[in-house]
Parts: sequence; structure tokens; C-alpha cells
Amino acid sequence: MKGIITLLLFTVSMIAQATEQAEEIFKQLAPSLYQIRLIDKTSGEKSSIGSGFQITDDGLIGTNYHVISGYARHPSKYRMEYLDNLGNKGQLELKSVDVINDLALVKRETTQPMPFFAISDSVPAKGEELFSLGNPHDLGMIVVPGTYNGLKKESFNDRIHFTGSVNSGMSGGPVVNAKTEVVGINVATSGNQIGFLVPHEKLVALFNNYKIKPPENIEAQMLEQLVENQNKLISTILNSEWQLKQLGQGLIPTVDVPYIRCWGDSNADKTDALILTAVANCTLEEDTFVSSNFFTGAIEMDYRYMQGKDLSDTKFYTLYEQQIKRAGPGNKATKDDVTEFQCQHDIVTPSHQNIKNKAIFCTRAYKDFAGLYDVLYIAGSIDQNNRALVSHFTIAGVQQDTAMAFTKKFMESVTWK
Repeated sequence: MKGIITLLLFTVSMIAQATEQAEEIFKQLAPSLYQIRLIDKTSGEKSSIGSGFQITDDGLIGTNYHVISGYARHPSKYRMEYLDNLGNKGQLELKSVDVINDLALVKRETTQPMPFFAISDSVPAKGEELFSLGNPHDLGMIVVPGTYNGLKKESFNDRIHFTGSVNSGMSGGPVVNAKTEVVGINVATSGNQIGFLVPHEKLVALFNNYKIKPPENIEAQMLEQLVENQNKLISTILNSEWQLKQLGQGLIPTVDVPYIRCWGDSNADKTDALILTAVANCTLEEDTFVSSNFFTGAIEMDYRYMQGKDLSDTKFYTLYEQQIKRAGPGNKATKDDVTEFQCQHDIVTPSHQNIKNKAIFCTRAYKDFAGLYDVLYIAGSIDQNNRALVSHFTIAGVQQDTAMAFTKKFMESVTWK
């Protein structure tokens, strides 16, 4: 009993210490923290809010791209403003973005040098206590203690796993160590004390590039970043090992990279099913936010094996055709962002494979980012009477030559066992 009481007293003491440290950090850093607001010009009301923090003495502020994305995409519709810890407001100017790492630099006017956050020159130790600052739910600036848990392993673009409550409105706020140095930027939450941060070195890179050569056009800067990231991603996938795996009586490819994860299912337990179906789905579990209704960077590969149970060929193919019609794009976009899909249909037999497919290849172009496309491909086998293999992929935001290279490898990796 005495041991339990001692442990409880120790725990209470540690919590009190952490709270006291958090309060001191907040008091010290509050003058350099801001609420970032997007104001709809027509209504004059807030459209969205986030957080930001000053990184130079002349008013340059770091935040998330998604916090100011409405302005970046529609500057005639919105204006940006800050709210400081004393309740003062002012206009902001967009200086640079990193759409891949969800970062942006905005600037306020200053009349004299101001306090700003120091950026760490090292990575935290695993288990190190960190402090997340921001403005959740428009309730005022707060500080939340948490723990550094290293980089998220399943991410193509680095994200820090942070054990702490990163809430809505804290996006774009800094995460600091005990020395009040920035080691990350709030970006997302999965709830249950699981948050994700952009590593501080991504902000350093954006700042250094801005100092060397400020972008002349934000849209052109975003296009360059989208192209570079997707080329790197697809190139990495194409150069990785594609392992063939059995699905029913078919062979399908899986890619040996940690950020593409596969899941499977079947209806083998349904004795009354007319068609035995086995499904495998492999996806990139991240995408790139462009605007609230427009995401890109997605990759999905989907496979479906079907075998009829005492069905006529006609009945089997009627049910089979219904499955094929379910395919769709893997990312969200609107008619303002992309054109309608243009599709080509053909009968194909991939080289060195023993399968004959009816294939559909579709593309839609990005309206504001010339040379980028969403691609949808679906192929259904037509060389068996009572069994079929459907292979389908979607990739978002790729150039034409990249799309064709991926399509060729995908087509030639699906076959009968």
C-alpha cells in the first residue's frame, strides 16, 4: 500500500512539473504565436482558422499550407489575417508554399524587430517530451505536452508520430522541445492521443529556398512540387521488387515498399454465394491536399478473382460485368479541378503472359496544373468460361510518360497461375 501511495505521489509530482513547464514555455513564446484566419471577402466572416508562428524578426510566419490553401487557390475570394496574443489583427501576404509537406510561409508587416521562434538543429530523441502549441477550436492559444515517437514508418513523405492531443485549429502551430526550439509543425491527428507533425527540417528547406529565390508564382511553384514528388514516388515503386502473389487461380503483383499496404477479403464463408470472390487491395495511405475538394498523389491497386458455382456462362458474365462497373478514381476532385475522363477500350494480351483481357484506360487532365493527369485502368479477363480476374489501378497527378511506364509494368504483372 505504501508503495502505491509513493507511486501516486510521484506521478502527481511529475504531472505538476510538466504543467508548470508547459505554462512557462507558453508565457515565453506567446508573443510569437498567431491565429491565422482566412476571411471570405464577400461575407467578411472567417472561413477557416489555424495557427502560425514567427520564424524571423521581420514578420515571416510558418504555418500549414492547408490552413491558407483557400487563399492560395482563390486569392480573389479570400484574404488572410493574423490575430496575436494581445488581440491585435493585421493583414498577411503569402510568400511561399510546400504543398507536399503541407507548409507555407506568410508575412506580416513590422515596424521594428520582433521575437521569433528558434529552429532546432537536431532531431529529438525517441521518448523526448515535446510541447505542441496552437489555437484549438478558436478557444485561444494553448500548449499541449506530448512525446516524440520517431517517424511514421508507412509514410512516403516524412511525418513525425507525436503522442499528444493535436486538435482542430492547432494546424500550423509549432512543436518545441524543452529548450523552446521548434522540432516539428502540427499537421494532422488520428485521435486517441495520436498526432502527426511535419519535421522541422522541411520548414528549414522551404525557408532556405525562399531566401535564395522567392517564387514568382505560387501556382507554378505548386506544379513543380507536384511533378517532382509524383515522379519520385512512381520511380521508386517501378524500381522496387514486384512480387507475384496468388489470388484464386490468378497471379497478381504486390510492391515491396512499406508505404503501400495491402488488405484482403473473400466470401468463402458464404455457402449461398453464386460467385466465389476473393479481393486484394493495395493503397498508398497518404495523399496530397490541394484544396478541400481536391486531393492528388493517390495510388491504388485493386484485384478481384471470381469463380462461378454451377452458373451458365451468360449468367456468370452478367454478374462479372457488374463488378467491373464499380471501378472509379482513387482521389477526390471536382469539375473545376479536372476535365472529364477520356477512355480507350481494347482487347490486350500482355507479352509473356497467358491471359487475355478487355482493358479500359482512362485519363483526365488537371485544369490548373498543365501536364498532370489522373489515370484509371481496369482489365477483365475474357478467356475463361466460369472464372475471371479483374485488375484495376488508379494513380493521381502524374505526367504522361510516368503513367505509361506504370501501366506497362502493371499490365505485364497480372496473369493466370
